[in-house]
Amino acid sequence: MFDTLSDRLAATFKNLRGKGRLSEADIDATAREIRVALLEADVALPVVREFIARVKERARGAEVSGALNPAQQIVKIVNEELVGILGGETRRLRFAKTGPTVIMLAGLQGAGKTTLAGKLGKWLKAQKHQPLLVACDLQRPNAVNQLSVVAERAGVAVYAPEPGNGVGDPVKVARDSIEFAKTKQYDVVVVDTAGRLGIDAEMMQQAADIRDAVKPDEILFVVDAMIGQDAVVTAQAFLDGVGFDGVVLSKLDGDARGGAALSVASVTGRQVMFASSGEKLEDFDAFHPDRMASRILGMGDMLSLIEIAEAKYDQDLALKAAEKLHGGGNNFTLEDFLQQMEQVKKLGSISKLLGMLPGMGAMKDQIDNIDDRDLDRVAAIIKSMTPAERADVKILNGSRRARIAKGAGTEVNAVNNLIERFVEARKMMGQMAKGGGMPGMPGIPGMGGAGKKKGKAPKQAKGKRQSGNPMKRKQEAAAEAARREERAANPFGLPAGNGAGGAADFELPDEFKNFLPPGQK
Repeated sequence: MFDTLSDRLAATFKNLRGKGRLSEADIDATAREIRVALLEADVALPVVREFIARVKERARGAEVSGALNPAQQIVKIVNEELVGILGGETRRLRFAKTGPTVIMLAGLQGAGKTTLAGKLGKWLKAQKHQPLLVACDLQRPNAVNQLSVVAERAGVAVYAPEPGNGVGDPVKVARDSIEFAKTKQYDVVVVDTAGRLGIDAEMMQQAADIRDAVKPDEILFVVDAMIGQDAVVTAQAFLDGVGFDGVVLSKLDGDARGGAALSVASVTGRQVMFASSGEKLEDFDAFHPDRMASRILGMGDMLSLIEIAEAKYDQDLALKAAEKLHGGGNNFTLEDFLQQMEQVKKLGSISKLLGMLPGMGAMKDQIDNIDDRDLDRVAAIIKSMTPAERADVKILNGSRRARIAKGAGTEVNAVNNLIERFVEARKMMGQMAKGGGMPGMPGIPGMGGAGKKKGKAPKQAKGKRQSGNPMKRKQEAAAEAARREERAANPFGLPAGNGAGGAADFELPDEFKNFLPPGQK
């Protein structure tokens, strides 16, 4: 979503590199480019004005003029100010001291409240809570049925006593759900309310009545991140009419310019608490302003990547794979490769994961072209093999490969390519596991096999310059010949033998004499 903004900011900061000192003109030009970038990203004008004023004020201060690298200092300032307009510190849910905790969702129709209720329920369940979803959207056709389906997929309970489609009292359903939750010992109640295509008095009144009936601990305003400036207008209307404690951004994976995310928190004074970034129930997490600012500036989001890996990656399988690779990689089979690939698929979209790595903004086009279905095609080929074939790729002759290709619904070339890449990758990983470094790259100091390149003679030192005087040249040659004879007679550089422990008197210990050639012992 923030690709356009990221590209513009990256181009702006690139112009500052290499400058040891920033002039007033440099600061004004940079601020102007940042202003254009934010306006193009659909950020609200008052937010842009305030943001640029703070950046210019700090850029003219001592923190930049006294910095060793002014360009990096400007990036740091912009990063900190972005974190500020995104809400500052991460805002956590407030849970009631005596349950159940009541969370009410509000927003326009089409913002994704019902789906988000399921995502929030699944997220709360992962946090060791027992959530209950309540169907209070009784106006929209099939809204109750949709919530029931979403709740089933999320593995959480749902309270839906009314059929909906215009039938039932949403205020009574909301009030009764609290008693139901207490009886069944659910500790969090998520109330899904009705929305409209636009703001109207009836919708606001119904939301206010539900609020008064259940007295929620948190009112979350769900806003579609793709609606641009209208997000700010709608948020302000809900804040005045119903009130809310936090914002949830839905459809953050869309191709809009992302200005809503940068505007809502600053205009309303309510922080973004959660973000939904995909269609799957797992594509939902707490919103971290500092991490989002890092992504916008192309600095990656390693903390989120680590959290995803810790939550979803099987450490035991990873250790077993590492042990097999440590012996040179020959014990690492296609079955192990399939297990590791399935672990990677659990982490989510490959392009999304790569996008969290620092510096990947320059490879955005290549990352966007990654097709996650390639992993499914590879898995189909491996699953078409017998256990013996997965364990030993050497037995895969032509007829076996033809059978595997037919079973996987692909060509023999695809099977051949997979086997070749697997063998090469196993060899490389085995070498790295043994400490040999990557093939074709210099070895790392302190690691085994550190980097002598095969087939390449050592670089010869330059010869010593000779004098142009023939007599002097003759004397230098004689002196060098004498030094060579001396080194040959006394290779260890010991003092001359004089009966007091010199070179002539030196004698090897008995245990070393066995290693000498015959005749020298």
